[in-house]
Amino acid sequence: MSQIIMALDQGTTSSRTILFDENGIIVAEANASLDCHFPQSGWVEQVPEDIWSSQRETIEAALAQAKLSMKDINAVGITNQRESTIAWNRKTGEALGPAINWQCRRTADFCEELKAEGFDRVLRNKTGLVTDPYFSGTKMRWILENVPDARKQADRGNLCFGTVDSWLIWKLTGGRVHATEISNASRTLVFNINTCAWDDEILSRFGIPRETLPEVKPSSGVIAMVNPELFGGEAPIAGVAGDQQAALFGQACFEAGMAKNTYGTGCFMISNTGSEMVFSQHGLLTTIAWQIGDEVTYALEGSVFIAGALVQWLRDGLEFFKDASETQAMAESVSDSGGVFVVPAFVGLGAPHWDPYARGTIVGLTRDTNRNHIVRASLEAIAYQSAEVLRSIANDTGVELKELRIDGGAAANDFLCQFQADLLGMKVTRPHILDTTAMGAAFLAGLAVGVWKDQTQIRKLWQEEKTFAANISREDANQKMDAWNRAVERSKGWIVP
Repeated sequence: MSQIIMALDQGTTSSRTILFDENGIIVAEANASLDCHFPQSGWVEQVPEDIWSSQRETIEAALAQAKLSMKDINAVGITNQRESTIAWNRKTGEALGPAINWQCRRTADFCEELKAEGFDRVLRNKTGLVTDPYFSGTKMRWILENVPDARKQADRGNLCFGTVDSWLIWKLTGGRVHATEISNASRTLVFNINTCAWDDEILSRFGIPRETLPEVKPSSGVIAMVNPELFGGEAPIAGVAGDQQAALFGQACFEAGMAKNTYGTGCFMISNTGSEMVFSQHGLLTTIAWQIGDEVTYALEGSVFIAGALVQWLRDGLEFFKDASETQAMAESVSDSGGVFVVPAFVGLGAPHWDPYARGTIVGLTRDTNRNHIVRASLEAIAYQSAEVLRSIANDTGVELKELRIDGGAAANDFLCQFQADLLGMKVTRPHILDTTAMGAAFLAGLAVGVWKDQTQIRKLWQEEKTFAANISREDANQKMDAWNRAVERSKGWIVP
């Protein structure tokens, strides 16, 4: 009988469960949509119970599809939207209010306060991160100061903080285990990546009690057992990683210098830097890729906040098309964007700009502009933002990257992939399976229980589907990037702090 690994992929807009066999082949999969809520400008929230119920629904559906129960599963891997923060009552398991989503900007003022006092340098040196509302720590502080009963429950020892992986582990174990994994911990802004532990100085400045935080575990290794009452049997939760680190692992980027870009709700480009922590001069993040055994692998990352969410906005907000798959034909129906640039700074700008006060702009409009130009400019914007990040990674590491491995939903768009290759002047490779985030979680879990003996065996399972090579000169690419930078400058500082 095949060995089956279950990967739970809890993302911003959906929860998925995929069952893989020992050959990396998908046996069954299920998907459930998940809503975000926008109570104020720049605020983004989700309902914690919806996160769990949607994930549970897909687990049940995938098992039913494969005619299996949880006792037939060799191991469970979890990968999740990072930085989104949930607080819940340790005794009742009930969430204290909404999950504050990673896109939420409500803590921008506190971040400015930290910068003004110079504490951002402490955060940078200890966590590898920039001081930005993106990360979990400032969200935890906001909850303690603004959610009724949160501080009181914390003082009583009843409050649990966690990122989405912790919330799922808590639910899957019936409230027995409060744990997180090191790559997720490294995105909280309160975890010291030098000592690989929660940092007391930062926790004190943020007013976060250490006992509210989960125990930090390696990325590959048995953390806990699934509660047998949930899905008809036990299975070990044996691999966990934040979604972008999981995608790096799923793309088999095991050597220093290898890089991947995931085109999801946002765009997230990570380059493996091995055992070395590389600190960026271009606003990129030094982060933990994964830990296997005692060995910690580091990475350099640039985050683009709005990518696939821009296409979603064109579909739902402007009603330019009914399905995202239409965008390729629309973009290719015009010879260029007609001088139009879309800067999707809906929730500010991420790397390398880090401007929480930027807002989205469309520039270069004329009477000749039609929706096809705007759709094309939007797809190009995703590639422009990614190119900025990759150039920064190359400058920081001093290593000239030769290939970018891509995944995520928008990676299926050939126009976007080709334009990305044109801007970068390098090979852009799309794998046979685009679900590399879930595959990475499965690999980490399977590695822990012996389904795969080592990374060499896993590497052989990765398969290339299509490669895109640059079709324009470096001079043309640089001119395009210069024009993009002019458009970006016009989006900055729009909201007055």
